[in-house]
Amino acid sequence: MLIKTIPENYLAVAAVLFSSAMWGLIWYPMRILDQAGMSAVWASLVMYIAAGSVALPFMIKKRFFSNITADLIWISLAAGVTNVAFLTALIEGEVMRVMLLFYLSPIWSVLLGRWWLGERLSPMAIVMFCLAIVGSLIMLWDPSIGWPWPSGLGDWLAIIGSIAFSINNVLARKLGDVSMTMKVGGIWWGVVLVSAVILLIQSAALPVVTPSVWLGAAGIGLFGMIAMNIAVLYGLARMPVYRAAVIMLFELIVAALSAWWLTEEVMSLQEWIGGALILVAGYGVTKFEIAVNE
Repeated sequence: MLIKTIPENYLAVAAVLFSSAMWGLIWYPMRILDQAGMSAVWASLVMYIAAGSVALPFMIKKRFFSNITADLIWISLAAGVTNVAFLTALIEGEVMRVMLLFYLSPIWSVLLGRWWLGERLSPMAIVMFCLAIVGSLIMLWDPSIGWPWPSGLGDWLAIIGSIAFSINNVLARKLGDVSMTMKVGGIWWGVVLVSAVILLIQSAALPVVTPSVWLGAAGIGLFGMIAMNIAVLYGLARMPVYRAAVIMLFELIVAALSAWWLTEEVMSLQEWIGGALILVAGYGVTKFEIAVNE
């Protein structure tokens, strides 16, 4: 038994590390596509049509469209907003600033879990929430503006994405009995729907790009998004959530190193301090709330 368990644990850790590294690097191909003339919203549409097409036969087999519920619709829309907001923020803002603001999502998840699911809120969770708020205020503080406020579209989209992601997480818990095929397929097609609606509202013209750009976006969806999702789902199913939350911080290390190496973006000491507080709060609230609610 021990011989079988240890390799599986290592594989689960490797899977989560792989997914985290991929998410830490996703900003780079997104910026390449943007520079080639394909916006983040168009890229999201193409990527997730490619990924969703793979899931579609399984969704039909599971009778997705005849068993769809209001909660499944909401999780799909929340995931759509999460992905489009996050990927666009990585183009509009600084990589690490966007990543750190997005990591406010565990805090929103705890509050929404209390509100929607009636989960207990421990005193430690309240402390961690206050710590996260202090961290975000430090990050957003700009002496020329005064009151801490998102300074640009990248900040706003990162925060919107983090809130939508927390909604996605809470609904995923609520839909615990729903098959993974139903949830993942719904999430991928939710991104397609949200992207399409945004493009229609913008009256966005078809990107004038080379076929290689279209193929590149589709390839990211087929080989990147599918692999990232399968890897993290495999890992999460085989380890405690708080342990996965710690391993997922590897995403920030990859993002920081890649942004330092490939761009001229530099975070200020103030942003590092605020980001560190957000990370501590995000990890703390995940670990302590799991212990309280188990």
